[in-house]
Amino acid sequence: MAHTYQLLLGGVPVDASFYGAVTQLQVEENADLPGAIQIAVVVAADGSGDLTQVNSSMFSPYANLAVVVTADGKSPECIFDGYVLSHKLHLDRGIVSSKLKVWGQDRSWSMNLTEKTHEWPDMTDVSVASAIFGDNSITPAPDNAADADDTATHTESGHTLMQRASDIQFLRQLARRNGKLCRVFCAAQPGQPIGYFAKPNLTASPTATLTLNDPQQKMLSELDIEWDVMRPDEVVAGQDLLTGPDPAKADVTDSGLPVLADRNLASFTGQTMRAMLTTTVDDNSELQMRAASLLREGGFFVRCTGKVTLDALGLVLRVGSIVEIDGIGTVHSGKYFVWSVSHTIKQDSYEMAFVLLRNAVGSPPSSSGGLLGGLA
Repeated sequence: MAHTYQLLLGGVPVDASFYGAVTQLQVEENADLPGAIQIAVVVAADGSGDLTQVNSSMFSPYANLAVVVTADGKSPECIFDGYVLSHKLHLDRGIVSSKLKVWGQDRSWSMNLTEKTHEWPDMTDVSVASAIFGDNSITPAPDNAADADDTATHTESGHTLMQRASDIQFLRQLARRNGKLCRVFCAAQPGQPIGYFAKPNLTASPTATLTLNDPQQKMLSELDIEWDVMRPDEVVAGQDLLTGPDPAKADVTDSGLPVLADRNLASFTGQTMRAMLTTTVDDNSELQMRAASLLREGGFFVRCTGKVTLDALGLVLRVGSIVEIDGIGTVHSGKYFVWSVSHTIKQDSYEMAFVLLRNAVGSPPSSSGGLLGGLA
């Protein structure tokens, strides 16, 4: 299956002759970290006493770079749109095997240039996120509005919301205490950044099925799956309020996220691990929300890692989507949330290293299931 990728500088495709100098292109997408890019290009003498690529406008500070990938028969996917922030030049004697490596981050970096002090009175956290995204010419994701009720309102009668950080630092702080994800990404076209400030969408249909032992084709060579139950499945909290005589109290066992399989953390372990939350809130509902956000953060106790080629999968794997893993037994087969994808593009290959998470495991294997529920 064929695939193509395109590099754009300031929204304009680079010259076709440039691709011959690229030895490797790597793009990292992550659910809770900035997207990143690394490009390695060959450096040579240009015949006039200078070096190729080093002074290219493509790699100047804050140059806008974008990467668009098109799988055969699929729509284009913009997997990176951001800025050049660093480069490292390696030179060999005689300029043999000399190489320039360039790094960059996605457009959220432009939200990190200025630290601010700003008051946001009588607004919900979601409306604050929308305002900040708008100030930075970033379109809020549709999921943000759908998730608007699951957030706090900070009134002047209680604790008004104060920003003492850059825009992106502030939004990530708000997202974590709301149990949401915050990131900036592009979908089909560069130059149209989307700002995501919402909880993970675990109800979407799977975009792909990953099969370890596919009899028709070799899709995956290996998978690594681990679970870690050293995390709370219950949160208790209490806080005196400035708005009334009665304290706020919370005892939360539900994160508010649907589970991706039959058994969540509590039912899988059969043992309660209780955490105590100390925080400042204005009402009981906000305390409940903050407690639930702690459970969301710790609830993804199953982690799956692996690699797949674009030719084998037939589509570009994207962060925030749901995939299904088939044929690895009753405990671990099923739906997973795509947490991160590392795209490694070379002239003759395209590989995606992925991290998948989920907040549950499947039913126990039957006594006749055999090793790993019939995996063998």
